[in-house]
Amino acid sequence: MSVGQQKVVVLMGGWTSEAAVSRVSASFCAKAARLAGWDVIELEFDKHAAAKLAEIAPDRVFNALHGRIGEDGSVQGMLNILNIPYTHSGVLASSMAMDKITSRLMFQIVGIAVPELLAIEEDTHVYPRDFSGAHVIKPRNDGSSFGVVIVQEGDDAPERSLWETDCKLMAEEYIPGRELSVSILDGRALCVTEIKTQTEFYDFEAKYQPGGSEHILPADIPEDTTALAMEWAERAFAILGCRGVARADFRWDEDEDALYMLEVNTQPGMTATSLVPEQAAYCGIAGEALVNHLLEGAQCDD
Repeated sequence: MSVGQQKVVVLMGGWTSEAAVSRVSASFCAKAARLAGWDVIELEFDKHAAAKLAEIAPDRVFNALHGRIGEDGSVQGMLNILNIPYTHSGVLASSMAMDKITSRLMFQIVGIAVPELLAIEEDTHVYPRDFSGAHVIKPRNDGSSFGVVIVQEGDDAPERSLWETDCKLMAEEYIPGRELSVSILDGRALCVTEIKTQTEFYDFEAKYQPGGSEHILPADIPEDTTALAMEWAERAFAILGCRGVARADFRWDEDEDALYMLEVNTQPGMTATSLVPEQAAYCGIAGEALVNHLLEGAQCDD
């Protein structure tokens, strides 16, 4: 069966905080897949998605969902049951990477430095127990920097009402310094990008609004820091058991020359302003070729 005869469903949207971004990623990926010769159907993800997929009977799925459901192993499990090969990581890797406490434990096992995890108290406000320095409070299992609050030393504790009541929170020590990111394709790190923003960190608007951030690639940092970031990205990809493409995010404390991994994203953004297509292009892989490669490698869990 030639590529042109193979039917691909691009899953997008949903009902999570990242649904709108997912639709933009899906538009980029669907266009690239069509240019590569695939027969593409874009499908809005909802609670009837399994029945719709069974009716369409695609040869494979491009998972362009972001955030919970699409990124935490849920959709991957559904596609395994339906026996439809899909792009990106499988159930276990997706669920471990999405849970920021679980993933950081995995990183530490293979010698990757992470910010110190802080025990938290939650009442009308959220604050770390027995820690008064600068820290970050964020959802334990969300993406695109949704709900991330940086609390500098001396600031008031944020109110618990800033987050949904069922949102599980975590806190970690704030790492000052520079934002770095590494894309990993099939286990190989592509390059290191430094992200410069006008905001305190690489938040949602900085990620997805045109002009929201400046991407410098390759990052203008010491060679040994570049090598370490790429090595750690590959190591994290391997220990989590990722497939296809993923992205590892770091903070580099330049004054202390200390690198820390923040997270691995198994469903990284694929929009016009996203880091993965940009790094792939820098390495000579055009967007069409990248999407085609991911589709060719689509699979279910063993």
